Amino acid sequence: MTRGRATLIGFSAVLMWSLLALFTIGSAPVPPLLLNAICFGIGGLIGLIWTARQGFGVLRGVSWKVYAFGTIGLFGYHFLYFTAFRLSPTAETGLIAYLWPLFIVLMSGLLPGERLRAQHVAGALIAFVGAAVIVLGRGGEGSGSALGMALAFLCALTWAGYSILSRRLGAVPTESVTVYCLATAVLSAVSHRALEETVWPEGPMGWAAVLALGIGPVGAAFFTWDIGMKRGDIQLLGVASYAAPLLSTLALVLAGIAKPTWTIALAAVLITGGAALAARASAGKRQIS
Repeated sequence: MTRGRATLIGFSAVLMWSLLALFTIGSAPVPPLLLNAICFGIGGLIGLIWTARQGFGVLRGVSWKVYAFGTIGLFGYHFLYFTAFRLSPTAETGLIAYLWPLFIVLMSGLLPGERLRAQHVAGALIAFVGAAVIVLGRGGEGSGSALGMALAFLCALTWAGYSILSRRLGAVPTESVTVYCLATAVLSAVSHRALEETVWPEGPMGWAAVLALGIGPVGAAFFTWDIGMKRGDIQLLGVASYAAPLLSTLALVLAGIAKPTWTIALAAVLITGGAALAARASAGKRQIS
């Protein structure tokens, strides 16, 4: 698989994550951890079907430490994310949580064989400003808390760390994400029983939204992201990830849930410009190498 193709496959995860808000709204009133358990269970089932074609022997060759790492990454990120928004349901919390693409770009310079250029950093910062325009423009309910924002920061570090370390595990087959998803589903179910009241989706549309989440944003996306992180252009993917809040807002506009505003156009220019700058840096890096 070429680096360019792996990058495109990785970016498909960003496209799927752009539908996360739309489908999550449709899944109401299911509590977060129960939703997590159902969706990761669906994602794990998809992984089992995919892995069956390769043979389950590929999973037996993976160390338990790798499985622990993947499970902590997926479950830890979502647990921190949901808890942060419970404590501090504000736009600022969302903005802090969206620091993970910038962290990926900055931390990628620590990886062997990767060269972080100034244009990568500049592109990530410009795209972050674009994401800030979108996230702050949405606003939020309630008041912020220092603990909630601190957890949002840890959430961003967790996902960036998971993504960067996935690159170091390049020899581990992507099928291993199946176990990550199933283990995360179990942990989420246990946490749900301890912390939440069980509320199931309402009607066929509610169940359809949950199924769509499990198939895409909280399912297949983690498999394609794993491919992108292990074999693609990690800096370009980091910057391009800022397209998620923009595309998410556009999806809500098309669904009639949000209204189009000038902030969307401004964010589009900033995020596209930042991604283009990072892409130019990546192209220059390939020519030099």
